[in-house]
Amino acid sequence: MQRWNHVAIVGVGLIGGSIGLALRERGLATQVIGIGRRPERLRKAKSLGAVTATSQAINEGVAGADLVVVCTPVAEIAGHVLEAAAAAQRAILTDAGSTKESIVKAVEAKLGKGNRFVGGHPLAGSEKSGVENARADLFEGRVVVVTPSRKTDSDCLSTVADFWSGLGASVLVMSPAEHDKALATTSHLPHLTAAAVARVTGQDELPLTAGGWRDLTRIAAGDSELWTQILLENRGHVLKSLGQFEKTVAAFRVALERGDRRKLLQLLTEGKQVRDAVGN
Repeated sequence: MQRWNHVAIVGVGLIGGSIGLALRERGLATQVIGIGRRPERLRKAKSLGAVTATSQAINEGVAGADLVVVCTPVAEIAGHVLEAAAAAQRAILTDAGSTKESIVKAVEAKLGKGNRFVGGHPLAGSEKSGVENARADLFEGRVVVVTPSRKTDSDCLSTVADFWSGLGASVLVMSPAEHDKALATTSHLPHLTAAAVARVTGQDELPLTAGGWRDLTRIAAGDSELWTQILLENRGHVLKSLGQFEKTVAAFRVALERGDRRKLLQLLTEGKQVRDAVGN
């Protein structure tokens, strides 16, 4: 398991803060530098032990870094990776963005032969945000997808995979396009669905919400601006997944309109079988 002298984390919120806490608790980094725009959030990250020092400037914070992890909103990641790469010319770079294809293409188009970037996405988020919700064990037993391209250096890929494994995660390697296609159905469509169900619920009906409604709509409480960015970044794949979802909803509607018990039972059973295969 590799140990780092200097890890820089750009964006010390839930994910970035959890990375810092995990590195420090496991003794995997000597210095963990938190980088962000807001001094009060950086002070909070340091007071919680997620970082050892802070900086409001990427070029200063990443200077001398061995590894840079960018955990900012998806629309900002490529720019932050490129800024960090210019200031930390020996560092390996990765990110934690929920979309990958556009980010990887944008970064690789600029870095060219000097590419030291490997895309990453920990499937360990929450509807909660902020470093105050960070946990050292957030990645334990969770999947982190790393997304190399044909331009990715094999040593950098191994190093980034080892980094996430060191935080307790199981690493899955996929292409950026494969990642975005799959996550459209497993992450982005569920958020749309949760938001839609929450949106159609009347204020007078809220006292009647119980476990089912709360379980289904929990993720709708996530940051709306962040999710707008994610959905637009991956809109092609999301639209395809949404189309499949609409066909299924239409099948449920037809079964109900016709009072077709057999079809309704079939649709519910097929959904149950898929959910049961995942486990708790």
